[in-house]
Amino acid sequence: MRAITIPEPGGPDALVPADVPAPEAGPDQVLVDVVAAGVNRADVMQRQGFYDPPPGGSPYPGLEVSGRIAALGEGVDSFTVGDEVCVLLEGGGYAEQVAAPAGQVLPKPANVDLVDSAGLAEVTCTVWSNVFMTANIQPGEWLLVHGGGSGIGTMAIQLAKAVGAHVAVTAGSQAKLDFCRELGAEVLVNYTEQDFDEELRAANNGHGADVILDNIGAKYLARNVHALAVNGRLVTIGLQGGRKAELDLGRLMSKRGAVIATTLRARPAAEKAAIVAAVREHVWPLIEAGRVRPIINSRHPLDRAADAHREMEASTHIGKILLTS
Repeated sequence: MRAITIPEPGGPDALVPADVPAPEAGPDQVLVDVVAAGVNRADVMQRQGFYDPPPGGSPYPGLEVSGRIAALGEGVDSFTVGDEVCVLLEGGGYAEQVAAPAGQVLPKPANVDLVDSAGLAEVTCTVWSNVFMTANIQPGEWLLVHGGGSGIGTMAIQLAKAVGAHVAVTAGSQAKLDFCRELGAEVLVNYTEQDFDEELRAANNGHGADVILDNIGAKYLARNVHALAVNGRLVTIGLQGGRKAELDLGRLMSKRGAVIATTLRARPAAEKAAIVAAVREHVWPLIEAGRVRPIINSRHPLDRAADAHREMEASTHIGKILLTS
């Protein structure tokens, strides 16, 4: 099969199309003919040599795909050959075929194009597991989303609004902020010109953020803790702004706050299956009702994966970037 390999870490041109052995469906797995794959920031980090796949995982990038089931492994009775699906992966999505645990497979929503469905698994599982399962956001609470124009950001806005939460976002351009407003964000902060803590508190009478979904890490840690409301929860899911920073425990204690750091890729299969099941129960009905949708910025052919990574690194996109097989 055709796949995107990384012979040596480096820039976008380190992504090299090649013919590689096709995978097979093992016990409790399905084999999927890939129609499209989502491009994620983690793929960029893997290409640069900073984010290795889990032990035993595929060496090829790609954490989510959509496609059709080509074969069933032993013990799989929840799907049939030919089913249209989207899949959460630990890697290997930049390819014509991929094998994945059946517990990480979701049926394609009836009202979403199969290609566009490639942009659903990673963002829905990331947002639902962190904002809802971990931070337990409630109706009426305030969610602050850093990177509101990203794939994760656009999904977080929609899901939070669907359950009755208020949403504030940061983004680096007016175009992104305008789009976030269209999705339902109420407080819009251009992080190149404004302080998100000041802007949020001015907008909600000094309350702050009950939940913060943060992809920056060290650079924002102090300001994120300051921005928390009493009993607030800061969930860090990315380290674009560094790994190490000083934490003011006194300030955190005064707010009875929590700082939580999580990843999705390295979780055990059983945890991922539980997240996927929760997404199917809670998020899929919202998608099929038209209340939540994937936001797709662009599509690139698989062999032009380098162009997709250049677009990702330019940070001008809104929503998801996809690769099509």
